[in-house]
Amino acid sequence: MNNWRDKLYRFMQGRYGRIDELGRFLMYLLFGLLLVSFFVRSSIFSLLILLVLIYDYYRILSKDISARYQENQHYIQAREKVRTKWNKLIGSHGDSTHRIYKCPTCGQKVRVPKGKGKISIHCPNCNCNFIKRT
Repeated sequence: MNNWRDKLYRFMQGRYGRIDELGRFLMYLLFGLLLVSFFVRSSIFSLLILLVLIYDYYRILSKDISARYQENQHYIQAREKVRTKWNKLIGSHGDSTHRIYKCPTCGQKVRVPKGKGKISIHCPNCNCNFIKRT
């Protein structure tokens, strides 16, 4: 048994061999595509699954460690950009005690406390008053 372990150890020496953030995302994508392919029989899904699997194994078995590290860093940066844009789009600012409304006349964002019922909100920018439920 140690013979196989030694052979595998020698084979993996100098290789990337990590399941990093991008590798984890590729595995989740692979499992998601597999689930979809159970319900939708299409050769496109089979080809896509095969390509994702080949690319993931290519990354794991690659000897160019710095290039794989850079790929992972680019993925992390792109993921953070998408997350920040998503949070801006849905208006999530991580504040569970306040709600943010836009002024109907000027578009200024106004932060008001949650749980106060119907309140009159005063816009500090254009001095407009509007009523919203918090």
